[in-house]
Amino acid sequence: MKYTITCILLLITTLIFGQQITYSNWKKEAKTEIRLLPKYGNAVKTKEQKTIDQELIKSYLEKAGTNRKASELLIKLGFDYLYKQDLKTAMYRFNQAWLLDPTNADVFWGFGAIYFSFEDFESAMQQYDEGLKLNANSSNILTDKATVYMTRFMENHGNKDFNLAINNFKKSYSIDPKNQNTLFKMSVCYFVKKDCENAWKYYNECKKLGGQPITKEYTEALTQGCKK
Repeated sequence: MKYTITCILLLITTLIFGQQITYSNWKKEAKTEIRLLPKYGNAVKTKEQKTIDQELIKSYLEKAGTNRKASELLIKLGFDYLYKQDLKTAMYRFNQAWLLDPTNADVFWGFGAIYFSFEDFESAMQQYDEGLKLNANSSNILTDKATVYMTRFMENHGNKDFNLAINNFKKSYSIDPKNQNTLFKMSVCYFVKKDCENAWKYYNECKKLGGQPITKEYTEALTQGCKK
C-alpha cells in the first residue's frame, strides 16, 4: 500500500529529523561529557560542578518559584532546542530539569525524545519506562512509547507491536483526550491498518482542536485512501 510509507514518515516526523551531530559522535563525546547522558550518567560530581549546580538551582527557583515549575520551564526549553535540531543543548536542559526535580516524569519524556531522534528506540523506551514509574498516567510519555511500538510494527509487521501501540495510545487518550499529538498518531495508526472509521474519527477530533500536528500530505493520503 503506497500510503503506508507516507504514514509512518508522518508518524515519526515529530521527533526524527536532521541533527547537528551524528549518533556515533554523540556517544563518543558522551564518554567524557556527562551532560550528554541522562541524569548526568549518575556520575560523582566535583566540588566545582556541585557549586555550579547550586547556583543554577538558586537562579531557576528565583525565576519559577518552585522546583517543579522550574523543572517544567527547563523541559519546555529542552524541547524548543530539540525542535531546532540542537540536541546537545536540549539534553543539557533536560538534565538541568532533572537536577531541579528528579521526580518530574516529563524529564524522562525529554530524555526519551533525544534517543528517539537518533532512532535508538531501545534507549528511548528505557527512558519512557523510567518516567512511567514516576507517573503511570503521563499522556505525553504513553503517546511517545506507543510511537516506538508503531515504528517497530512498521519494521516487522508484527501484530503484537501494533496492539501494544494501540493500547498505549488508548490509555493516553483516556487520560488526555485533547492531546493533539495522540489524536493525530492514533489516526495514522488506524489508517495504516486500513481502519478508516477510526482513522477519520481521531483525525476529526484532532482537527476540531486545531489540528496542529496534521500535515497536508496526511490529509491528502487519508482522503484518497479512506474515501467517505
